[in-house]
Amino acid sequence: MLTPFTPSGEVDTASLAALAEHLIGAGVNGLFACGSSAEIALLDDAQREQIIGTLVDTAAGRVPVVAGAIDSGTRRTIAHAKRAADLGVAAVVVTAPYYVDTHDDEVLAHFRTVASALDVPVIAYDIPSTVHRSLPADITIALAREGAVIGIKDSSGNVINFRRVLVETEDLDFSVLMGNEPLVETALFLGAHGAVPSLANVEPAGFVGMYRAAQHGDWSTVKREQTRLNRLRDITTIPDLARIGGFAALVGSMKSVLVDEGVISSSVGAAPFLPLTDEERAQVGSAASRLMAVAVDA
Repeated sequence: MLTPFTPSGEVDTASLAALAEHLIGAGVNGLFACGSSAEIALLDDAQREQIIGTLVDTAAGRVPVVAGAIDSGTRRTIAHAKRAADLGVAAVVVTAPYYVDTHDDEVLAHFRTVASALDVPVIAYDIPSTVHRSLPADITIALAREGAVIGIKDSSGNVINFRRVLVETEDLDFSVLMGNEPLVETALFLGAHGAVPSLANVEPAGFVGMYRAAQHGDWSTVKREQTRLNRLRDITTIPDLARIGGFAALVGSMKSVLVDEGVISSSVGAAPFLPLTDEERAQVGSAASRLMAVAVDA
């Protein structure tokens, strides 16, 4: 989930609750708080807790809420995870340590130490674009077989790694989730248990429809929706990257559409992200309006 902010940079809890209702109403099976698209790296501890608490209260048991316990070291990760558990999440989502260069054995030790310190399950998160290292299949499979993690959100784009994890954990109660939006079709065809796409903030019905169509073996619908959603994703390339960073463009574009739809109140990002210009917002809105569609009937 995205994190809506007020113009002064505070978490907009009313908009956050409205976004949760937008997603639940579209039929999603769960909410992921404090992930990459939530601008997690730019949030302070109080904001993290405010987001998690708001979403747990809003979901009210209708769908599970999982939360990122993401930090550069093991002790901080455990502290975030314990607080999230106190707030009522169903599981925490944990990356490998970042900023420092880590050996595979250190990554294994990180996940094992975090898991052993908690009373809630851990989901691994492979996102090398931000962590700057991947989770090799060997690590994920070892952690799954030990019971240290109950699933993985794979945003690496490495389909070979993804498939191997699927095949070698199929005898376990282990969820393999695709986090890379253009690969949802591929992942579902391979047998993935679901997807966690940030673009679902904007178009949840499309992704829910893809998932349901795949369950019914309706691959022509899956293909059609993946093609449409790939085109919708291009809204995130409209902002001028000579002026703002790619991540600000990504979250700013999606928030802009949600403002136009009346779901959230502001498209502002966390500091130091710069906002989209009025012209960029207009172009994003025009492009999105042509590509938005009603839910797939599957």
